[in-house]
Amino acid sequence: MGNSSRKGEGEEEEEEGKDGEEAEVTEKKKEEVEEVLPLGVEELLESGDPVLDLSNFKFKRVPSCVCRLLHLEKLYVCENRLRTLPDSISELQGLRTLALDFNKIEDVPVAVCQLTNLTRLYLGNNRLMTLPPELRNLRSLRSLWMENNYFQRFPRELYDLPRLKSLQMGNNQLKTLPSDLQRMGTLRGLWLYGNRFDTFPKVLLCMKGLEILDLDRNKISEFPSLKRLQALRLFSYDHNPVKAPPKVGEEVLVVGEGAAEFLAVREARKERQQKAAEKEAEELTVAAEEPVIHGILKNSSSKQATEEAAVTIEDADIKEEESLVEEEEEEEEGDVELPVTEYDGAELEYDEEGVEYETEELIYGGEGFEYEGEELDYERAQWDYEYGDGEQLEDTGRNNEEA
Repeated sequence: MGNSSRKGEGEEEEEEGKDGEEAEVTEKKKEEVEEVLPLGVEELLESGDPVLDLSNFKFKRVPSCVCRLLHLEKLYVCENRLRTLPDSISELQGLRTLALDFNKIEDVPVAVCQLTNLTRLYLGNNRLMTLPPELRNLRSLRSLWMENNYFQRFPRELYDLPRLKSLQMGNNQLKTLPSDLQRMGTLRGLWLYGNRFDTFPKVLLCMKGLEILDLDRNKISEFPSLKRLQALRLFSYDHNPVKAPPKVGEEVLVVGEGAAEFLAVREARKERQQKAAEKEAEELTVAAEEPVIHGILKNSSSKQATEEAAVTIEDADIKEEESLVEEEEEEEEGDVELPVTEYDGAELEYDEEGVEYETEELIYGGEGFEYEGEELDYERAQWDYEYGDGEQLEDTGRNNEEA
């Protein structure tokens, strides 16, 4: 009886061994079948292109030959049926971008965390709830997208990514944020739409470098002033139970209930301010271009030159009038020979006491002097002017307007 019992146990063990071998063979056959690449993929692998897109081929595992393409810089294997990645993926040290969206990944493979040159990692639409501690090895990572997963707590492993600028965690199950989130000082864009926040996370007010903040589709009924976030350029709060946006800086674009009216009012105010500034600048320009000189110029070399020019002009007018009178007299009396006076080039001196002229206001318009009286044309002279009686240019401009 005992021998028959041992015999039965031996037969069972033998049968179990056969079953194991058969399962292993079956698994190898499955792998061999899956290694048969879909049409067109082999050409992609042999192209030598640094960008490889194997999206939507229904792969359950990444073909092993992909891990031998050491020249790859960007690898897209989105919309497949992947649950994990082979360890040999870590050999692709040239990778800068890895996209694993729309798969069935429950844990980030440790091999991915060994791709130390990654700058962009896309893990959206998977089944993630946590991140591995090894993620801190991705010290070059700048963009991490993990939307449409199952995170209930904010993963603190992200604190150890010194260059992370964009973090996409929309459509998860977050209710709060850690109080020390400001440790992520390099963050510039944070997407938290479609989570479960019912109050505004106050720690966000300490994120001084944020430029984009998206809190759409939460349950926040009140927002504090966001003016302290001076770097903010876009704030989205759509589909929250509020009717108007919070107070934000003048350069912030807001999206949500009541945002259109808010932006219209702000734009109208800016336009009014701009027009007022332009009008003021135009008035200042006109005032600067048309200064007015009042009174008589001070005794100086420039004044003397001006007076001499004025006397010369008046003297020429007098001579011209006398000449016209003489011509009329000649026509009446007949041809009379008059003595000819030759001018030897000597300087003519004028007795200023014998010349009377009006001290009209001289208006300098940029191209010579114009004075009230008979119109005279003469070339522009380069003169420097000084203002008498301590009058300043601003005062003269004001006095001219009053006159």
